[in-house]
Amino acid sequence: MSDLLWQKAGVATNERIMRFLAGDDVILDREFFLHDIAASKAHVEGLANIGVVGADEAAALKRELDVLAEDFRSGAFVLDERYEDGHSAIEARLTERLGDAGRRVHTGRSRNDQILVATRLWLKEKLEALETHCRAIAEVCLQRAAQPAIPLPGYTHLQRAVVSSTGMWFAGFAEGFIDNVLRARGTRELIDANPLGTAAGYGVNLPLDRAHTTATLGFARMQVSPIYAQLSRGKYEMAVLEAIGAAMLDLRRLAWDLSLFTTAEFGFVSLPPEYTTGSSIMPNKRNPDVVELLRASYASVAAARTEIEQLLSLPSGYQRDLQFSKGSIFHGVRHGLMALELVPDLLARLQWNEAAMRAAVEPAMYATDVAIEQAAAGVPFRDAYRAAAEAAASAGAGRTPEGSLAQRVSPGAGDDLRLGELRARLGRLDV
Repeated sequence: MSDLLWQKAGVATNERIMRFLAGDDVILDREFFLHDIAASKAHVEGLANIGVVGADEAAALKRELDVLAEDFRSGAFVLDERYEDGHSAIEARLTERLGDAGRRVHTGRSRNDQILVATRLWLKEKLEALETHCRAIAEVCLQRAAQPAIPLPGYTHLQRAVVSSTGMWFAGFAEGFIDNVLRARGTRELIDANPLGTAAGYGVNLPLDRAHTTATLGFARMQVSPIYAQLSRGKYEMAVLEAIGAAMLDLRRLAWDLSLFTTAEFGFVSLPPEYTTGSSIMPNKRNPDVVELLRASYASVAAARTEIEQLLSLPSGYQRDLQFSKGSIFHGVRHGLMALELVPDLLARLQWNEAAMRAAVEPAMYATDVAIEQAAAGVPFRDAYRAAAEAAASAGAGRTPEGSLAQRVSPGAGDDLRLGELRARLGRLDV
């Protein structure tokens, strides 16, 4: 490991202790490294604006930061165990190339605001990806909801209840993922605050040009209080995981439906072949493994959020406990986005088995229609309900699934899906 930024003369280090202190930091920092470099460039410009570094030094530092970013992308520079973390790697590289100019780059900042700003930039990027994936899912659902509807049993308590349709099923998940786009955007607005320049949580005795770094890094606002910058660490990460988790909960219910619908007992859905796998011992099997893992994926996001929540039993100010939040953020966010990215193609290509779905629509599923019709004709609803219940077995006489859906005229129901309204709502989120 290279020279430590905080090393004091006459104090020895212990290799086992250092391994524990560093943990997986240097590996995890690869994910945030380019954002750390971008923030370092903005910081150098800010230092130049207040005369702490000269114009020539600033130009040289920015040039070397660009070279470092390119070397990292190409693999010419590897962030590895030579360094305690990504922050120390940046300073070591600049010092190696530029001498004293490299040693000035840390003026007015701390590793505390470095990781805050790098993580914040990364989280903003991931929320954009979340919005993109949720939008794509909603668009596919709207497209498929607009196709000719196929009757589909509607279930409550996993019992056949009323006649539904593929259009209603897709429309339901379309609206859910439109809300998830809105949630992603709102969370991005929440966390879109620049912590760079708050140092270790108490500011510094320099007139740092925080307005410049805020604008340069594309933040909507400055995070004003240095103390709150530290208090927000973990809080903002949990908000991002909650936004991803909301989408994953919808995905879990969607995946549950598909898990049931693909069984031989239901037989409603056929999945694209590449979304299934074979059994290692049973030649006859094709298993919906992707759907099952989509169903399970919320657990990873929820676990990451819980781990961060448990770390936040802390007083104000920075505490080293928060180092452990990096792995939680990375793994939770990465897994959630990876799962969501698979869904649009899966939904676009799954096939409904119309014959099996029609066969599952039984006469008693029209009983609610009968009760509502009687109530509309003036019979008190509870009396109509009892009469329909007694004659449920014959409620389907003369009725068809299409007829039931055509009579379902309440807004959002089978004959009035309001897909145009949902498309307009999604379209308004384009601006």
